[in-house]
Amino acid sequence: MAKKVTYNDRSKEELTKIANDKREELRALRFNASGSKTRNVKTTRVLRKEVARALTALNLPDRQAGAQK
Repeated sequence: MAKKVTYNDRSKEELTKIANDKREELRALRFNASGSKTRNVKTTRVLRKEVARALTALNLPDRQAGAQK
């Protein structure tokens, strides 16, 4: 089993770069898979979850600040 990556200790710029890179990878995977069969069918799900994790970690300080008001 793979080790889970934590995004909480990363900077905003790094989280934005990770999210954009994963989105680009997901887009490329979708276009390449349109005419052929993919080997790993879980790849799109994993990439979507990684984008969501990065965006959640990016927006977490804003949510915590809003909850303290």
